Amino acid sequence: MNETCDQSCGSCNEACDERKTPYDMKEQPHAGSQIQKVIGVVSGKGGVGKSLVTSLLAVSMNRRGYRTAILDADVTGPSIPKAFGITGKAMGSENGIFPITSETGIKLMSINLLLPNDTDPVVWRGPLIAGTVKQFWTDVIWGEVDYLFVDMPPGTGDVPLTVFQSLPVDGIVIVTSPQELVSMIVEKAVRMAEMMQIPVLGLVENMSWFQCPTCDTRHYPFGESHLDMLARRHGLKLLASLPIDPAVAAACDQGAIEKVAGEWLEDLGNHLERADQKEGVNGMKIAVASDGTQVSGHFGHCEAFHIFETNTDQVIHEERVANPGHRPGFLPQFLHEQGVNVIVSGGMGGGAVDLFRENGIEVVTGAVGEAREVVSLYLQGKLDSTGSVCHEHAHEGTCGH
Repeated sequence: MNETCDQSCGSCNEACDERKTPYDMKEQPHAGSQIQKVIGVVSGKGGVGKSLVTSLLAVSMNRRGYRTAILDADVTGPSIPKAFGITGKAMGSENGIFPITSETGIKLMSINLLLPNDTDPVVWRGPLIAGTVKQFWTDVIWGEVDYLFVDMPPGTGDVPLTVFQSLPVDGIVIVTSPQELVSMIVEKAVRMAEMMQIPVLGLVENMSWFQCPTCDTRHYPFGESHLDMLARRHGLKLLASLPIDPAVAAACDQGAIEKVAGEWLEDLGNHLERADQKEGVNGMKIAVASDGTQVSGHFGHCEAFHIFETNTDQVIHEERVANPGHRPGFLPQFLHEQGVNVIVSGGMGGGAVDLFRENGIEVVTGAVGEAREVVSLYLQGKLDSTGSVCHEHAHEGTCGH
């Protein structure tokens, strides 16, 4: 064997240094590249908006002052240049290939920036596609980049495997949608990341809800999401729940993704930044709306919030934060700023539930008992939300649209 000792070979029966030491397949980036963080954006299936989330992540972090770039590894279905309105072609020299820079300074490399025509199909076999993605890392002169986002093709095939093995991926974001079928697909992506020892920074649920333009009420076309339970099962964070927004779709079609606004976009950047600051993949903060030491019947009118900082399956720190006051829309943002990942209460208004979910915070209602015991049940996976909603704060009227 040229690269490592095959454990099944018959030429040696005892352990050797080659057998003990795994072969490092990591490729060095181009000499003209200084890349600080590599974040993969993956999905177990197509059509869930992975490229959209990749673009939004790059835009969000760019707005926060970071130097961002996108490596479009979805070679057979590239859509990144279209979203950013890039029509020109990448240029190169004897030293390497130069990425194209977007209007706001985001660096891009995609196969469509090298093809004569954007509509030319890429009819290549897996190894050639994987080799092209590797060259986007080794031959492209990226320059100084704080965050390089890799938009990967769906599934767990050649290209994701090549990226995980060849690039120094610091973590991945898994994109999904609310349908029940997706849970199985997401678990496949999570398990692949675990096999490759790549940290999962969290999950993003796309197409989670839409807002009626007539009555301003939120609707959930795929039903109530259960992604928070899946995230809990794997010790992951739900980074954000993104809406179905025709304006975002139009912006992508018009090449104006960098002009998209929305609080959920900033929240996505906030969560990624915190995840990258090594809070810990399995660590989280659980807030319990409390009266004394007991779970409060309504989070908005509770005496205080007991915030438990956890690591995997145990509480490592606890603090009591007095309720700063119940005002419409205030408490979800307040707890979001405390870094809370989960809110537990006996009951909660429907509007507050929506705001927490928009901020990527899991909501558990219907809980009773002592706050610390409730958190213990949650960490054991034995505390399920009953969906108990206090209707005095629900939107009045019904939506006929």
